[in-house]
Amino acid sequence: MANPYIYSLIDKAVYDYSLIEKGDRILIGASGGKDSTALIEYFAFRKLRKDADFDFTALHIQSEFGGPIPEGIRNLFDEWNVDFKHIEIDVQGRLAAGKKMSCYWCSAQRRKELLVYAKENGYNKVALGHHIDDILATVIMNALQKAELSTMIPKLKLENFPVTLIRPLCYTPEDVIIERAKEMGYFGFTCTCNYQDNSGRKAARDKLEYLTGGDRILKEHLFNALRKIKPEYLP
Repeated sequence: MANPYIYSLIDKAVYDYSLIEKGDRILIGASGGKDSTALIEYFAFRKLRKDADFDFTALHIQSEFGGPIPEGIRNLFDEWNVDFKHIEIDVQGRLAAGKKMSCYWCSAQRRKELLVYAKENGYNKVALGHHIDDILATVIMNALQKAELSTMIPKLKLENFPVTLIRPLCYTPEDVIIERAKEMGYFGFTCTCNYQDNSGRKAARDKLEYLTGGDRILKEHLFNALRKIKPEYLP
């Protein structure tokens, strides 16, 4: 049976950026949403290949602002033989006096816990579920708000942790993930936190859709443009 289209896109990213290497122990951030679940699905089925030589664990960081992994997602993890871990943290309790609760703070705390867990338990890589739309929206947001050309990259070796961040969905458009999630029955879970404040990112995503018309090829061109920079023709 041929691989699903989404697997082919992830395979290409894994090959191009050497995201999965011999002997890797990879920790995947599991939110219960479509993106991380699609990533975990891929890893589970990649482990079935004869040449698989890596291990992975899915870790859910639960805060007081989000519920546990939905039962349907947990059942899929069991069906896929996924090693699943769960820890709880007090996000708001970590806020300094006078600071405002936000999505950014919550995300930063969950990311920190992933990295700490990876370091303490011998994982050399942490896989995140950012897809090509996230990466391109970040380009637009950083350019307009920070006046810099930067984004989340497919592979990043951290300086403060003995861990490398990888984003195997970097070539995968969100609509491809949605199609797969609907096909496999894990579409629909979203964050219900009352502190959501993603107006800047949402505006950037709207600009990306306006710029590309939602065309997958144009998004791919924009991504590739980040790798084909000609400094001599820039101010």
